[in-house]
Amino acid sequence: MINGIQLRDAFVSGANNISNYRQQVDALNVFPVPDGDTGTNMSMTINAAKRELLNMKDGITVETVSKKAASALLRGARGNSGVILSLLFRGFAKGLEDKETANAADIAAALELGVAAAYKAVMKPTEGTILTVARLAAERAKELVQGENTLSAAELWNEILLAAKDALAQTPEMLPVLKKAGVVDAGGQGFVTIWEGMKAVIDGGSVIPAEEEQQKPQEKRAQGVAAEFDEGEITFTYCTEFIINKEKADADPRGLRAYLESIGDCVVVVDDEEIIKCHVHTNDPGNAIQAALKLGYLTNMKIDNMRVQHGHSGTSAAELAAAEAGEEVEEFPYVAVEEENEYGFVAVAAGDGVKQLFLDLGVNNVVSGGQTMNPSTDDILAAIHATPAKHVFVLPNNKNIIMAAEQTINLADREVEVLQTRSIPEGISAMLAFDSEQDCRSNLMNMIKAYEKVGTGSITFAARDSDFEGHKIKKGQLLAMEGGKLAFTEEDLKKSVVRLTSSLLRKHTNKDGNFITLIYGEDISDELAEEIQRAVEEKVGEQAEVVLVNGQQPVYYFVISVE
Repeated sequence: MINGIQLRDAFVSGANNISNYRQQVDALNVFPVPDGDTGTNMSMTINAAKRELLNMKDGITVETVSKKAASALLRGARGNSGVILSLLFRGFAKGLEDKETANAADIAAALELGVAAAYKAVMKPTEGTILTVARLAAERAKELVQGENTLSAAELWNEILLAAKDALAQTPEMLPVLKKAGVVDAGGQGFVTIWEGMKAVIDGGSVIPAEEEQQKPQEKRAQGVAAEFDEGEITFTYCTEFIINKEKADADPRGLRAYLESIGDCVVVVDDEEIIKCHVHTNDPGNAIQAALKLGYLTNMKIDNMRVQHGHSGTSAAELAAAEAGEEVEEFPYVAVEEENEYGFVAVAAGDGVKQLFLDLGVNNVVSGGQTMNPSTDDILAAIHATPAKHVFVLPNNKNIIMAAEQTINLADREVEVLQTRSIPEGISAMLAFDSEQDCRSNLMNMIKAYEKVGTGSITFAARDSDFEGHKIKKGQLLAMEGGKLAFTEEDLKKSVVRLTSSLLRKHTNKDGNFITLIYGEDISDELAEEIQRAVEEKVGEQAEVVLVNGQQPVYYFVISVE
């Protein structure tokens, strides 16, 4: 039998193990573009659960541990690999409902539910990935517990790990791109690494220690538009936040919401199976806390005096204290939905110039992130809750952020539409197509049509040597990407931009006129950018108007759009 304490410690051990080996997992990524990568995303995702689990006391059940882990994983999910990992453990938690301890049959059933949840969430599952590794492991577990098999939970855990390793070894045969590169699937390796870390505790051993602290994202701060605040307008003094950890499955937050609304404003009460997240502006924070304690125990409590906050030349007391302590300040404070604001927008972007471009187009909040740092579901959710609108459109602007953004739909306290924008130009085109006079459905359709017409390209560099889709790639070589796929490699930046732009123009020529936008990154000087703009103008002649934008984005020397 596995008890709650063992499962809690196993999760912590698994988190430490993937943290210790995340760079090795990152290195398995076939495509050589600089990226946050699979190991980093999976590590940061499960470490979000580790922080919550370390606060759990002894005497817990496998049900409470698995639910706590699943809830934290969902909110901390980063990148597609992180979201899939969170869904695997969310289904796993459902399989352990009402269980104080878990035997072999319970573990097998839970893993089967986890695999089903992950497959259901992926529109077009690709075999040879983490999904395959988890599925084959679950199928093996199911076989072993059928009949009169007397395997212990620890023995089954080991068999699952062996099956996962066998499946991982088969991934190059399922995906030719892996075989050509001579590697196994990175997500599958991440799953095996986590399961190995958990096994150390399940076998009766101790938690694998973390060799180093989690590496912080390169861009952890986000940019938004904050309204000017007049201290004379403050009705309620204390901004009060906390998370209620449910002690009863049927804990109903509706009564608490009504009470908080009676003693304050800007109330948010977001409920899921495991926790209730609360926010209120009130003059009686103690009363709010006392009412909340009736539903469970509290964590993540924070009370700020808003009158003091706005008395330091725009810098809050909380911000000053956090700055002195070297801590990060919450970027997106909750904003109540304003009835007069029907629509709002959240975009994900990196680079001050690109962020400002989205803000100028009407985006309310910009979450820092992109290729080198995938924001978590909770990062995006915080930006949504900081957007005072009944309907919020989310623009992920990166294919590896879409799944994390989609998880916010069921977590937010307002209507959320996630557009599957895969690049900055697609996000910009979607914003330009928005019409405040249209209804939500019409706007959604128009924005989708707009971004689907955009031709997108980018110039970046190879982070490592690689053999990819017939291209022999050397570290540092320029990579020209067209619609997310490698078009060619180059040594000369000007030639690569001109060639890629010409290719995009041929495929996206519009008889009514064409617009080319060149967004240059933080490593490109204004002089070089202008020189490349002139070269593109000479090449395209009168076919298109060429606009230059200083995006200051990392990783990508140029992002190009043609429409």
